[in-house]
Amino acid sequence: MFSSSSDVFAWIARFISMGRGQSYKSFRLDRMRVLCRLSGNPEQAAPVIHVAGSKGKGSVTGMIAAILEASGYKTARYTSPDVMEKRERITMGNRFFDESVYVQAGEELAETVGKLSGLTGPDGRLFDPGRDEGEEVTFFELMTVYFFLCARIARCDAMAVETGMGGRLDATNIVKPLAAVITLIELEHTEYLGTTLAAVAGEKAGIVKARVPLILAAQEDEALEVFRAETRAQDAPLLYFPEHAELSAIRLSKAGTSFRLRLQEGRQELPLSIKIPGEVQAMNAGLAVLAAERAFPRINAAAIREGLENFSLPARFEQILADPELVIDGAHTPKSMEQCCRTFISLYGEGGTLIFGCAEGKNAAAMADILAPRFSRIIITAPGTFKKSSPADLYRIFSKKIKRETALLLIPDTAAAIDHALDPTRGPVLGTGSFYLAAEIRRYVLNRRG
Repeated sequence: MFSSSSDVFAWIARFISMGRGQSYKSFRLDRMRVLCRLSGNPEQAAPVIHVAGSKGKGSVTGMIAAILEASGYKTARYTSPDVMEKRERITMGNRFFDESVYVQAGEELAETVGKLSGLTGPDGRLFDPGRDEGEEVTFFELMTVYFFLCARIARCDAMAVETGMGGRLDATNIVKPLAAVITLIELEHTEYLGTTLAAVAGEKAGIVKARVPLILAAQEDEALEVFRAETRAQDAPLLYFPEHAELSAIRLSKAGTSFRLRLQEGRQELPLSIKIPGEVQAMNAGLAVLAAERAFPRINAAAIREGLENFSLPARFEQILADPELVIDGAHTPKSMEQCCRTFISLYGEGGTLIFGCAEGKNAAAMADILAPRFSRIIITAPGTFKKSSPADLYRIFSKKIKRETALLLIPDTAAAIDHALDPTRGPVLGTGSFYLAAEIRRYVLNRRG
């Protein structure tokens, strides 16, 4: 049926997704249980570390995989979104699986979907007479099963698994992990997860399992109380990062971040470095170390250092051009934008060019408050075409926030916006607001340069 991984991904892309009409009622786990049972439960193929959160979960998942790989564990890594191509979501460490693995897993997945014919109604959706919506198998569910199948076929020793959205009803939440990680929580996807920090935290806390340790990033009090209550209810050890680890001597450069990490469990202080600039990346690395050590106690300091030093992930404060200096970042929430902007200003200074675009439903006004005073030229554009956006509305929002001397431009065509921004005489450029915009910029620039 399939001759390449591209064929498999094109087939999976035909199914309903958040970008193509998926409703909140379609988020449920019974379909995943059926799919995995019919596939021979590939989610049980190897031990799992499960990662959720509002920002940084992709970095933490990747860092965990890198540490485990450096420790000798053949580790499958599941992250999203992709930046350049779909294989980025399903990898072994920081490299792609052999093409034969992707193809064989695709064949097994198609066979599983074929078995659903006896369980579906005449419209091809999973049959459940008690529901009238949300029956159709989704893109993300199939991608998740596909990942598990790849890991099983490749005989991986471990899996580092990032949730897609939320946690409680996320398709990945059928795993029984050795450890769970939750990064910083913010208000996000409020139409699905709730409109308060406590509600969002409650959805993320759904990945907490009985007696499975939770490694938790620093949180606002409202969210922290939710996590403390859930871990007590599940008799799950809570390793709250501010109480179990300490970061110090954080130094940023355009080449990355160096820092020292001390864990409270008696280990001496570790000098570490990563290729991604940003204080938040030092925090992400600390969470990854704490989780990897808790799940796989034999990991040593040398493997931790090697794994983090070799880790990279596209569109995480990534400089992709030197003249002019062009940085892309997938920040799309106020807190992540604040961190991104602070890092950019500390390394490149104020007064450069900003390319900004975000999907509808994001807190654009709060991000404009952070960004508008820092740049002398701001170009508003569309973050690609995958998600609905309104550059004109963004332009109006930013026009109320800018300083009088700031040049504010509306260029909805993304390629034209990039071309206009890349003027070597105008200083450094930051492209941010959405992973989709970062991906558009990365593809356009690398293809043009190549």
